[in-house]
Amino acid sequence: MYLHGLGAVKANRYSYGRTTSVRAVEFDRFGGSKVLEIREVPEPVPRDTQVLVQVRAAALNPKDILARIGKFRMFSGLTFPRRVGYDWAGEVVQVGAKVSTFRVGDAIHGMFPAWSRGGACAEYIAVDAAYGARIPKGLSFEEAAAIPLAGLTAWQTLRNLGRVGPGSRVLIHGASGGVGTFAVQIARALGARVVAVCGPENQDVCRELGADRVLDYRSEDPCHCGEIFDLFFDVFGNRSRKEVEPVLAPEGLYVSTIPSPSLLIDAVRTSFSAQRGRLILVRPNARDLEALDTLVMQGKVRVVLDQVFSLEEIAAAQDRVATQHARGKVVVRVGSYR
Repeated sequence: MYLHGLGAVKANRYSYGRTTSVRAVEFDRFGGSKVLEIREVPEPVPRDTQVLVQVRAAALNPKDILARIGKFRMFSGLTFPRRVGYDWAGEVVQVGAKVSTFRVGDAIHGMFPAWSRGGACAEYIAVDAAYGARIPKGLSFEEAAAIPLAGLTAWQTLRNLGRVGPGSRVLIHGASGGVGTFAVQIARALGARVVAVCGPENQDVCRELGADRVLDYRSEDPCHCGEIFDLFFDVFGNRSRKEVEPVLAPEGLYVSTIPSPSLLIDAVRTSFSAQRGRLILVRPNARDLEALDTLVMQGKVRVVLDQVFSLEEIAAAQDRVATQHARGKVVVRVGSYR
């Protein structure tokens, strides 16, 4: 029998035999991966609208690297310590008084908002129930952790910004990484023609994921590939909207995940023009995550894992992400479980 609401809070706080400190990854200064430390921190206390999750796996993203080196210090401030990780998957061990969507024991996954400080690389986290979704049966915690931020970035770019549907022409620049592998599959599932751009070592996997054509970025320029696209999705922000104009349809859209002054200026300049440039700001959204999970359960999207590291290997895990050559997602396993 499940307990939920305030009763679950009271029962769970004293029945699990946990201590009040947990392990979490933190850093006290900007720099390389050596600044990361695993520390004992106070166990979080969930608010009424939150659940306490025992984290089983957390996925890393390029955002983690940029935050660690201080790329966003103008927006995030200079206060320390800081936590690591935005994607999480685990089990609910405590439920806030106003939460009715989840019960103790549920396996759920989700992401911290991109504007938050994250903190998924920890044994326990308090998260807003509105940001989580139940993990589809058959998925491991590692696979479930890999979905939210990268999958939702691809989903919200293709569905919300790009309005991709049958007959759409989509180019994905950076197709073999975490966001890219999801984008190739989602675009294909939506009925688009998909051209993927990646290195030669990853061309086969992009074809397996559903790309109609694969370009080698080392020898083929996607801005002069002989095709026209309704959406040019530049995952790593390596090309500018001006550069891709020759392959954009008259009402085509250029989207990047990386903020830059030129892109922000482009977004303003093209607000009312036919060809547009946009920055995708991914938002946690339970309904979007459930829709993406449905595609996973239907076999239309599969999770591509590059490597799985232990929490003690957090520096090596971040170094792998920093290479920008990971095939799919890099995941950190937190604790042990069966």
